[in-house]
Amino acid sequence: MAPDDESAKYVENRIWAIWLGSPSDTANLLMGRVKTAVDGKDLDLAIKLLDAVIDIRPDFVEAWNRRATVYYTKKDFGRALADIHEVLAREPRHFGALSGLGIILQELGDDKRALDVFRRALAVHPRLERIPDLVKKLSEKIDGRDI
Repeated sequence: MAPDDESAKYVENRIWAIWLGSPSDTANLLMGRVKTAVDGKDLDLAIKLLDAVIDIRPDFVEAWNRRATVYYTKKDFGRALADIHEVLAREPRHFGALSGLGIILQELGDDKRALDVFRRALAVHPRLERIPDLVKKLSEKIDGRDI
């Protein structure tokens, strides 16, 4: 575990760099275009590009995670959850996917499962931003007391 927030952020950034890299130049090029499409709010194009990345590199975990995020942004929770399942099947410690799963479960009104997933995310990355506050709020709501 990282000794302080600054060290934790450095480790987190290194992990994201590993997850974002693909041995495929084509996948990396397409992921760059995905970012441009998302930044330009062209979510349908982003999904088509991510579909292409997943077709050529189904083992590229971050393509699944990014597509889950785009589906979440479009409020297509079913597809977002399916993609998060693919991420976690390939990388069970993916704290970003775990956080996203918890947020979706919370939005769907399943606070108990959301709390469990947020706790799993914190077990992997104890210094995640925002998640400790969500755990505290949900714990108080579910258990009726502070944790």
